[in-house]
Amino acid sequence: MRINWKKTIVVTLDLVLGAYIVMAFAAFDKPNVVQQVCTEVNINIKDEATNGFITPTEIKSRLEKNKLYPLSKLMSLVNTRTIEETLEQSPFVKQAECYKTEDGHVTISLTQRLPTLRIKAVNGDDYYIDDNHSIMPNSHYTSDLVIATGSINRWYAKNYVSYLAEEIMNSDFWRHQIVQINVLPDHGIELVPRVGNHIVYIGQLPETKYTAQRKQLINNYVSKKLDRLGKFYKYGLSEAGWNKYSYINIEFDNQIICKKRN
Repeated sequence: MRINWKKTIVVTLDLVLGAYIVMAFAAFDKPNVVQQVCTEVNINIKDEATNGFITPTEIKSRLEKNKLYPLSKLMSLVNTRTIEETLEQSPFVKQAECYKTEDGHVTISLTQRLPTLRIKAVNGDDYYIDDNHSIMPNSHYTSDLVIATGSINRWYAKNYVSYLAEEIMNSDFWRHQIVQINVLPDHGIELVPRVGNHIVYIGQLPETKYTAQRKQLINNYVSKKLDRLGKFYKYGLSEAGWNKYSYINIEFDNQIICKKRN
């Protein structure tokens, strides 16, 4: 059987030409991606109203300072990964996500770190602890958080006071009732309530060198103390009066020691 090479070549050329024409029309109808510029930047901050550490204006300023703000830049030159890495360097950003769309828009979505406790130590330190028990720098944040004062170094704040605050914040009642934690020089813990002109002493938090056990030990200890305090509030102060005592000691399991107000 003889192959007609001339006919085969003609057919092949026709197919190539047809494919080229289709691609040419597609390219004509489609915008020039290489020359496309960013026409809009959308900055979304999750929990902005709740956390309030950063604003879209601050994000824009940070990107402009690093010459990364995408507006009016060629889309091909917008490096989304570099934008994410730059924003995640902020001590207030937990996670950043940046992506481009075909219509020339760039979207930046941020998740803020969640503060759970403010530290104002006697040594002058003033900072926040987040929900991952890590330190955050001081800011203009004004939310109603528990404040911890007294003899607190940064290690003790992260590894002990933060777990105490976490247990308080886990309860709707205690979150609104306890406004201050005060750490004495021997690490004894005082709680200052919102209602009632008194101070509550709960003793020293259980200590351990094992990180995995520390959280559970502290949570169990604090939960037990707050449960006893709650019962005393209900059956004791409700009868005697919320301002009768100036100091309430619930360190020991078998007794509650109260100091009357003069």
